Amino acid sequence: MSFLSRVSHCFSSLSLSLSSRHTLHLYSSQFSLASPLRLHRKRFAQRRTMKSSRLATLVPLCSSAAENSVADSGANTSTSSPVQEDEDNFSSGAGYRLPPKEIRDIVDAPPLPVLSFSPQRDKILFLKRRALPPLSDLAKPEEKLAGVRIDGNSNARSRMSFYTGIGIHALLDDGSLGPEKLIYGYPEGAKINFVTWSRDGRHLSFAVRFDEEDNTSSKLTVWVADVESGKARPLFNSPDVYLNSVFESFVWVNDSTLLVCTIPLSRGKPPKKPLVPPGPKIQSNEQQNVIQVRTFQDLLKDEYDADLFDYYATSQLVLASLDGTIKPIGPLAVYTSIDPSPDEKYVMVTSMHRPYSFIVPCGRFPKKVELWTTEGKVVRELCDLPLAEDIPITTSSVRKGKRSINWRPDKPSTLYWVETQDGGDAKVEVSPRDLIYTEPAEPLNGEQLEILHKLDLRYGGISWCDESLALVYESWYKTRKTRTWVVAPDQKGVDPRILFDRSSEDVYSDPGSPMMRRTAAGTYVIAKIKKDGDDHTYLLLNGMGATPEGNIPFLDLFDIETGSKERIWESDKEKYFESVVALMSDQTDSTLHLNQLKILTSKESKTENTQYFLQIWPEKKRVQITNFPHPYPQLQSLQKEMIRYKRKDGVQLTATLYLPPGYDPSVDGPLPCLVWSYPGEFKSKDAAGQVRGSPNEFAGIGATSPLLWLARRFAILSGPTIPIIGEGDEEANDRYVEQLVASAEAAVEEVVKRGVAHPSKIAVGGHSYGAFMTANLLAHAPHLFCCGVARSGAYNRTLTPFGFQNEDRTLWEATGIYVEMSPFMSANKIKKPILLIHGEEDNNSGTLTMQSDRFFTALKGHGALCRLVILPYESHGYSARESIMHVLWETDRWLQKYCEANSDSDRSSNKDDSQNSTTAVNSENKALSASGGGAAHESSEFGESLCTPRSLL
Repeated sequence: MSFLSRVSHCFSSLSLSLSSRHTLHLYSSQFSLASPLRLHRKRFAQRRTMKSSRLATLVPLCSSAAENSVADSGANTSTSSPVQEDEDNFSSGAGYRLPPKEIRDIVDAPPLPVLSFSPQRDKILFLKRRALPPLSDLAKPEEKLAGVRIDGNSNARSRMSFYTGIGIHALLDDGSLGPEKLIYGYPEGAKINFVTWSRDGRHLSFAVRFDEEDNTSSKLTVWVADVESGKARPLFNSPDVYLNSVFESFVWVNDSTLLVCTIPLSRGKPPKKPLVPPGPKIQSNEQQNVIQVRTFQDLLKDEYDADLFDYYATSQLVLASLDGTIKPIGPLAVYTSIDPSPDEKYVMVTSMHRPYSFIVPCGRFPKKVELWTTEGKVVRELCDLPLAEDIPITTSSVRKGKRSINWRPDKPSTLYWVETQDGGDAKVEVSPRDLIYTEPAEPLNGEQLEILHKLDLRYGGISWCDESLALVYESWYKTRKTRTWVVAPDQKGVDPRILFDRSSEDVYSDPGSPMMRRTAAGTYVIAKIKKDGDDHTYLLLNGMGATPEGNIPFLDLFDIETGSKERIWESDKEKYFESVVALMSDQTDSTLHLNQLKILTSKESKTENTQYFLQIWPEKKRVQITNFPHPYPQLQSLQKEMIRYKRKDGVQLTATLYLPPGYDPSVDGPLPCLVWSYPGEFKSKDAAGQVRGSPNEFAGIGATSPLLWLARRFAILSGPTIPIIGEGDEEANDRYVEQLVASAEAAVEEVVKRGVAHPSKIAVGGHSYGAFMTANLLAHAPHLFCCGVARSGAYNRTLTPFGFQNEDRTLWEATGIYVEMSPFMSANKIKKPILLIHGEEDNNSGTLTMQSDRFFTALKGHGALCRLVILPYESHGYSARESIMHVLWETDRWLQKYCEANSDSDRSSNKDDSQNSTTAVNSENKALSASGGGAAHESSEFGESLCTPRSLL
């Protein structure tokens, strides 16, 4: 299924997943009018989990969470590594450690269930989860092939999280929940994945697997459950039919039939690696093509890897009905997406095929898209795209040929897609740049392909409504320009018009996103609203409402013709932060009436975690449907404030200041302080200075959050804005170090001025690009910080020569920039203690583990006080309980030893460093070159090696 069709498909069930941070992530079809795809990627990329109080009596969270957790005291279990609490031997090989109890208790709080609303919004699933997984889960064998990590035993992606049980609650008319009904019938101890509602909401489908005795995972089997009775059973009568979920898993074709990717019954054992290679590994560019790629990892290395990739990724598609009828359809292939049409007559099938590549991941392999009937008959080929090794690294560059092929959600079986007119190269100037096409699944003889719209920027998505209305989005990263067009898809002679034309960086001008309603076919389209005594048609725009005082979410009634707005709902401004989550009155294929409006909202405050409410018009009656307890009552009275201050160049900066419960600066004096941040790039000073976030949002604390040190009586300056600005023809990174130091100086001056932070006890830390920031600050601003904590960073930009983060220029185009920005090149300047932590199996682009290894070697070679901790089996983000607890122990020990215990003399000795560093930064920046800007983040995944973290001191 393509990205947009996955979005639409997910809307058939509204799924909420909350962490202790209580950030809501539902699969709602609310496109940002600024940059819709980026918003959805962000929403889908941030999946979290949820907690209940009244619901806790309905869902046995503690028991399900404890089922697979490692012993809190550090005692050994059959599946965990040794854990120690002593601090005597803290060099290499000392085993895993536990942080202090006040930190451990917060991290070990029972996990909350994930909630999923039925398509009809009348039932809620409670998907129960376990606590942090043991390291033994990560230690299971995995194959790293074409950018994908595969568990060969289960024939699925490795390191998949899972659910331990499913409960169903009816959502009653008064907003209360009915008693829990447990799904039963599957074996005890099952690991549950891919829970999906049927379109009519009467059945659930899901996959089940188990842990084998040798610590491997069983293969996955597909199960279905009757929602009314709660009874589950295997979908296939044969026990030999297994799911292949390396790419796609299964989809509901209609209310009684699923299309399933299965492991071919004819498949034998995996290919064996030859003892003697058949020949040398050769790559050639005798055609002198220009091919520039980012630093991808886990790529295919040879033909054996390619054969192994085919072995695990190849599927047989099977139609399986609830009555037990099964029918294999289509040939064996590496199917990556199966997407039924809204009218259930067709399936759009995407597969990849050879020739494969050894320099790019599988997402760029040759791709064929075909149209089949639901019985498996090939109707026609939509496209067969060649290998795409040559996509330019410039941001906004794309693959050549048809892309973003999807079904129109407002039509029975009409396709639409986009084709670039610039060869996919963002550096090519051309108009139009993208064309949007639309076409019936089976065009009539002589029927011409129709161009829906022409775009001069890069296509960013479509929100469909009906034959008279759709919203088309386009944007351009280089200028941050974003436009929203109004088009009439099936009304010839009606010219498209621009609805919004703004900067994607200007959050104050964001008008919000259109709310979507569910159709009878299970798709989602823009909801049209009518009100009494008015024949105009309105949309509902749901916005975050960014203001200089923080976000104040809103819901506007928007006249699509005149552009006039009426605010029909707005968040409380004084104490609470509220937001609109979803439209709940969408069970109609006609225009909705304002007086019948029903929406799901959330509400939280600095000290009260998120609760959910139904808001019912016309009285705007509010019914609370959750009553979750505070996830960490020991920090319930923490203090939180959004603070504002200015950089020396006049740029407005913001940060969130957290202080421990009961802290009084006049009595307790200044505290040790941890500054934790992540830089961002901007094109204008005004946009960089805008306030993002709300002072009233609940303070969520994740497993590795810096806020955990509130329990250790630290002040935490969270997310101080560190804007790297490149206005006009200047690129942001042209003055990276200068702006980085200036932003940090302003933040430190502010907390010291407020009397909450001790000037000689301020530490700095960050993850990924934040770790890169941390190392640079210790090199170029030693007068500001007493120590640093850098997790999973990249420190030598010459190892990422074809761009990094938001830098488009290559090493050869901007050598000075790459060298100046690399803390590796300034290792001789770092005199303050720095703790480096990295997953041994980091597969994130750019942040390979070697970055920390080599940086540590450089630091040690200059006598720096440093420590390197390599976490076995972990990737860019840390997952196992042993690893997370050890990271917290290492971080706490570092902060206690080099921050809490730091003396005033340490800071005074750095006055000369301050002058020298500032002079060096200014002089070095004169040599910086100028040119480009880019996009792509150093984000996260998972990871293999020893049974203890490797610590070097």
